[in-house]
Amino acid sequence: MNIIVCVKQVPGTTQVEIDPVTGTLKRDGVSSKLNPYDLFALEMAFQLAEKTGGTVKTLSMGPPQAAEALKETLWMGAKESVLLSDRKFGGADVAATSMALYLGVKSMGDYDLILCGKQTTDGDTAQVGPELAERLGIDHAANVLRIHEVTEDTVTADIDLDTAVETLKIKLPCLLTIDKDTNTPRLPSFVKKKEIEGREEIRVLAVKDIPEADESTLGLKGSPTQVERIFPPEKNSDKLILNGTSEELAADLFGILTEKKYI
Repeated sequence: MNIIVCVKQVPGTTQVEIDPVTGTLKRDGVSSKLNPYDLFALEMAFQLAEKTGGTVKTLSMGPPQAAEALKETLWMGAKESVLLSDRKFGGADVAATSMALYLGVKSMGDYDLILCGKQTTDGDTAQVGPELAERLGIDHAANVLRIHEVTEDTVTADIDLDTAVETLKIKLPCLLTIDKDTNTPRLPSFVKKKEIEGREEIRVLAVKDIPEADESTLGLKGSPTQVERIFPPEKNSDKLILNGTSEELAADLFGILTEKKYI
C-alpha cells in the first residue's frame, strides 16, 4: 500500500504577528513545529504500512524552513518527501492550498491512500483535506477515529459524527482526515536521524517545476477568500464581588440586572 501523508509546519507559539496587507501570518523568525493533528495521521500511516508492507511518503507546502518538518517525518520512517515552496504559493486560502497539494500529489506517482490531520492549529478550517479529495476525484471521509481493515479495494473506518460513530467502507484510492488522540504518535528515531542526516530525500518543487501549474489558481491570486481584518479579543478584567446572605445576594443581583436593563 502506497500512502501519502499531507503535513504542515505551524507556528510553535501563539505570539505570531499578522501582515496587515495580506492578512497572513508572519512566519519568518517564528519557532515552528509539525502540526499536532498531522502526527496522528503519520502514526496511522506508519502502522498501516507496517501491516501491509507498504510505503509512506510525505507532502507539504510552505517556506524553505518547512523542510525541517519534513525531515522529522523521514526520521520517523517516511521514504521520501516533497516540499512545495515558492513565493507564488504564499498567502493561499484553503482553495489555493488544496490546488497546490493536488499538483504535489500528482507529481508523486501512484497512491492507494492519502491521510491528513483533521485540521491545522493555525488555520483550523478542517477543509483542505476534503477539498484536495474533490480535486483528485476520489472518495473521502473526515474525523476518522479508527481504521478497522484495509483490503486491496477498500478501507473500513470509524467516523466521528459528534452525536454518533459511523462505520464506513470506502473504496480505494481515498482520502481520510484523522482526528486527534486516535493513537500515540512515535518520536523521530535518533538512530534513523544519524543514519540519514544531511542526506534526507526532500524534493523541492517551485511553480516553474510543475508544467500544469496555473499561477492564477495558486497563492493569493488563486484565493477566492481574503482576510479583511484580524484582531485580538478585548480583555476585560472588571469584576464585582458581592457578599451577604442568599436573600441579600439575590436582591443585589436583581438590582444590578435591572439597572443595566438586562431585565
